[in-house]
Amino acid sequence: MNNNIIRADVVGSMLRPKALLDMQQKMRDGKAHQFDLTLEEDRAVRDAVATQARCGVDVVTDGEMRRPVFCHNFVKAVDGFQWNITGNTVIWFNMKGNKIVDPVTVGVVRHIKKIHDISIDEFSFLRGITEKPKKITIPSPTMMSYYFAPGISEKIYSSPLTFLEDVAGILKSAVVELENAGVTYIQIDAPEFGMLLDPIQQNWFESKGFNPKTLVDIGVDMINGILKDFHGHKALHICRGNDKNRFMAKGGYEAIAKQVFKKAHVDRFLLEFDSDRAGDFSPLQLVPEDKTIVLGLITTKSPRLEHPKDIIRKIKEATEFIPMDRLAISTQCGFASVAKGNNLTSQDQENKLKLVAKIARLVWND
Repeated sequence: MNNNIIRADVVGSMLRPKALLDMQQKMRDGKAHQFDLTLEEDRAVRDAVATQARCGVDVVTDGEMRRPVFCHNFVKAVDGFQWNITGNTVIWFNMKGNKIVDPVTVGVVRHIKKIHDISIDEFSFLRGITEKPKKITIPSPTMMSYYFAPGISEKIYSSPLTFLEDVAGILKSAVVELENAGVTYIQIDAPEFGMLLDPIQQNWFESKGFNPKTLVDIGVDMINGILKDFHGHKALHICRGNDKNRFMAKGGYEAIAKQVFKKAHVDRFLLEFDSDRAGDFSPLQLVPEDKTIVLGLITTKSPRLEHPKDIIRKIKEATEFIPMDRLAISTQCGFASVAKGNNLTSQDQENKLKLVAKIARLVWND
C-alpha cells in the first residue's frame, strides 16, 4: 500500500443495521446463541464493506460491527474486566454544550491477561471478502483509563500506570499477531488525548488517579513501543469524543502538538476538524515532513451534508501550515463509536462517505 494514495480515508466504525442491534439484544436477553449473532455480524460486515466500496474510499474497515464499543476488541479479548459495575462515570456534552454524566459500566476487577487474539477474527473475515486496502483499529493503552474504576481497580493495581503498562504489553503482542496475519495498516484510537485538551476532562482524569500533565507523554511513549516492530502503515486518530451526536471536549491541538506530532512514531494522524471546538490549523506546522495529516472535516454528528466548496476551502486554509501533498481527508470520527450509533440514517452515512471520496478526487486526483 502506498501511503500517499490514501486520500479518502475512513476512521473505522459504521452504523449498525437494525437486524444486528436486535440480535445483540436477543443475546443479552438469552434468546439467541453466539452462532446466530456471528451470522448477523457477518451480514453487517459484508454490507459495511460494500457501502465503503460503493462510496469510493481508498481503504476499508469492517465497520467495527463485532464490537459493542470501538475499543471492545480489547475488552472482549482480555480477562480482568467486569460488566455492569457501578460507581464509575464519564462526562459528555450535548451539541448545545450541556453537561451529561454517563455511567461507565465496564471496569477492571482483576489483573488483566489476554485470553483471545485481538481482531484476528475481524481481519480474517475482512480479508476474505474484499481486495481493497484494509485497516484494523485498536485502542491506545491510555484509552483504557476509562475502565480504571474508583474504589475497585486500585485494590487490584497499586498504581493506574501499572495497569496501563499491562495494557500496553498486551497490545504490543497483539500487533505482532496482526502483522503475522497479514495486516498492513493499523490505526490506534486515542480520544483521551483530545479529552486532555479540556480542563474539565483534565480534572476527570485526575480524579481517577492519572496525572493529566503527563498522561499524553506516557501515552505516546506506550504507543511507540506498541508499534515499534510493526512494518506496515501506522496511524493515530485523535478526536474529542463521539457518541449519540455528543462530544467530550473542546480545545485546539496546539496544547499537545509538540508531544504528539513530533514524538509519535506514526505515518498518519487522523484529526478532528469539523467544528469550532477543534481550533484552527496552525498546530499542523509542527508536523514532521514524513507524516500525513488526514483532515476530519466532514462530521458524523449531523446529517447535514457539507458543501464541497466549503470543504475544499478549509483544505486550502490548512495548506498555509502543511503542504497539500501531505494531506488527506476523512470524517472527523466514526459513525458509531458505540453500537447504538449517531443519529444519522444509513443514507446519511453513505452521503458522507461519498463526499469524502469526491473531495479526494477533486483536490488530489491521484
